[in-house]
Amino acid sequence: MAELKLVGICGSLRKASTNRMLMMAAVEHFGPADFEEMDIDWPVYNGDVEAEGIPEAVLKADELLRSADAVIVTTPEYNKGISGSLKNALDWLSRTKTQPWSGRPVAVMSAAAGVQGGARAQSMLRLCLNPFRPHVIPGPEIMLGQSGQQFDENGKLTNDGTHKFLGELMGQLRELAEARQS
Repeated sequence: MAELKLVGICGSLRKASTNRMLMMAAVEHFGPADFEEMDIDWPVYNGDVEAEGIPEAVLKADELLRSADAVIVTTPEYNKGISGSLKNALDWLSRTKTQPWSGRPVAVMSAAAGVQGGARAQSMLRLCLNPFRPHVIPGPEIMLGQSGQQFDENGKLTNDGTHKFLGELMGQLRELAEARQS
């Protein structure tokens, strides 16, 4: 069996984002894989831009997504919803006509400063993914509250409960990815 291809999408563009740190903790729990993070710092979706041609960065991201055996998506909570950059990425990817999400195993999670850990954003993300028909794993739901206090100075997750749930969620994601590959 070939090495699994794992793709990560972080809904925050900040390099020091707690969502990126959470995604990297999930990657560790997933185990051996060829991991690549998708860059979603793209121009805002605009039908006029699309009419001139889908941006190269979007086409590359579409190809990356189609090559994935599994996907991790993390989202911050901005004003009770997903970030504009994540919604923009979903909108652009919907325009490529290749249906890159279809049937793909996906794990979603969120990290936020509030105590609810981005619960509303994660719910919104799940709804936004539905039209693309991926295989979104229902749980355990990872909603990391007070996220700024959950990582050490090296960006490593310190919350034992979250580690436990990440292990379970990533185990399911890996199992689905391996079944898809065989």
